[in-house]
Amino acid sequence: MEITKETRIGDMLRYDMGLAAVLMQCGMHCVGCPASVGESLEEACMVHGMDADKVLEAVQQYLKEYHQEA
Repeated sequence: MEITKETRIGDMLRYDMGLAAVLMQCGMHCVGCPASVGESLEEACMVHGMDADKVLEAVQQYLKEYHQEA
């Protein structure tokens, strides 16, 4: 799965629940909130005053490392 800023949080979590920890480490502690499931990564970052590019970079780094180990 290619994850972009337009990818919905719910889709990301269905793809890999480990992304919840990555998002929380970035400061997005709302990943369990029902509203966040329908938001895109960019929308969720905007609501929380976060840099979507930096969060996306952390997500992509996690996925790169995870898939290298698998």
